[in-house]
Amino acid sequence: MRAGTAPVIRAMSAARQSLARSVSIACLFALLSGCNVGPKYQRAPVETPAAYKENGDWKVAQPQDAAARGKWWEAFGDPQLNAIEDQVNVSNQNIAAAAANFLAARALVKQARAQLFPSAATQPSITYTHQPFAIASGSSGSSGSSSSSSGLVESGTFAEYVLPFDASWQLDLWGRIRNGVKASVFAAQASAADLESVRLTAQAEVAIDYFSIRAQDAQQQLLDQTVKAFQDSYDIEKERFDAGLSSNEDVTQAQTLLDSVEAQAADIGILRAQYEHAIALLVGKPPEDFSLAPLALDSIPPAVPAAMPSELLERRPDVAAAERSMAEANAEIGVAKAAFYPTVTLSAAGGFESVSAASWFTWPSRFWSVGPGVAETLFDAGARRGVLQQAQASYDQTVAVYRQTVLTGFVQVEDNLAALRILADEIRKQDTAVQSAQANLTLATDRYRVGVDPYLNVITAQQTLLGNERTALDLRMEQMTDSVQLIEALGGGWDASQLPTERDIRAGRSAAPPVAPGGAPAPAPANP
Repeated sequence: MRAGTAPVIRAMSAARQSLARSVSIACLFALLSGCNVGPKYQRAPVETPAAYKENGDWKVAQPQDAAARGKWWEAFGDPQLNAIEDQVNVSNQNIAAAAANFLAARALVKQARAQLFPSAATQPSITYTHQPFAIASGSSGSSGSSSSSSGLVESGTFAEYVLPFDASWQLDLWGRIRNGVKASVFAAQASAADLESVRLTAQAEVAIDYFSIRAQDAQQQLLDQTVKAFQDSYDIEKERFDAGLSSNEDVTQAQTLLDSVEAQAADIGILRAQYEHAIALLVGKPPEDFSLAPLALDSIPPAVPAAMPSELLERRPDVAAAERSMAEANAEIGVAKAAFYPTVTLSAAGGFESVSAASWFTWPSRFWSVGPGVAETLFDAGARRGVLQQAQASYDQTVAVYRQTVLTGFVQVEDNLAALRILADEIRKQDTAVQSAQANLTLATDRYRVGVDPYLNVITAQQTLLGNERTALDLRMEQMTDSVQLIEALGGGWDASQLPTERDIRAGRSAAPPVAPGGAPAPAPANP
């Protein structure tokens, strides 16, 4: 062995020992990374009634009952409504915006998870440096004198070739990164539930507006028939007046009533156009590209299974979103607690560096360094404690919002159950009132023709019948609206099992496909 070889071997042995120590420390830290100082999440309890107060004789659905699941609007048995509802999921711009929010939340999960893994970077460079002069490395000549009294040598240009590699890995000893990932996952799930809330709201609005149009068509049909009947009455009174059998007052009254109903018939078109424009907006079309042919309301509200109140927690997307937000806030507490503990980072650097391109990638041109680093805040005047208190208060807020959302859901279900129960009885009584008004008109007409009663009694009976018939149509429209709102209050055809799991989110999958801003289904994003 040559004499100059021993120091090199000792240096290499020391380097290997240093690297082994660093690896051992890293392994120890990895074993300790199972620690998590954050609180364990449990769904906040909420008082749930055993049954709905207003359920009455409504059918209680079994878990396998699919009457209001999936495309819930098909329960109304209207093919035209079904076709419009299918367009909502494709072209509604509010759904498109909510879908984009979900994609953004899903991307944040990828960003958070990236912190669990080491990061590596490189920044190769070739640098040319020109110096006007350089300090002489030595001098020669007789004692007390120098061959170069200025101590300078001639100027020159120097090159430096560097190919560095840097790597770092922040060890998640206390669960800060893992809790951050959990928070991002929960936020993405809440965003997915928000998307379903927007979708359900749009679908319900379309159904309500559609039935409102059909109710206006029924009103228009009724008023058109009434205008024809009143026109016939006016013609008869005019003929009777011309024959001297009736007074001018009777003709004037018949003309006034006819004009009034014609004005009402014309007014129907305003509200119908507004409902039609509203549906066009919901399906993402300009008003001129959407129209519905007149068709009177003849749908019968389906029997909506109210199920058990406890199932509402899983079926309403707004409740699911509030619950996932609560889980997100709980994970943020863990992130805030982890800030009280040291941060350990394992760093490594290496590469090649030379002043000659020919020797750039040779073994002697290598350089490297590796070792852990620890960072800990010694004094922050209570900043971290303030962040922790803020996280805890935010969690308390989400608990309150969650409970309020659940209570609101119960109230909405009860409201619509009560409305449907009362409306069913009111419609039966109103139908009886219509029959009575029709009988009264027949009697008043007969009595007028035989000269017992004045024509004013006929006009009063006609107005009473028209008012009762219009009220009956309004009640049926209200019944259809409350049926849709009950289905919406029960969560439509959705349940919490459709929320994307953490694996779905990491894989870029979602339970419900989003829509593109232009209306077509959005292409699935490529996974890096």
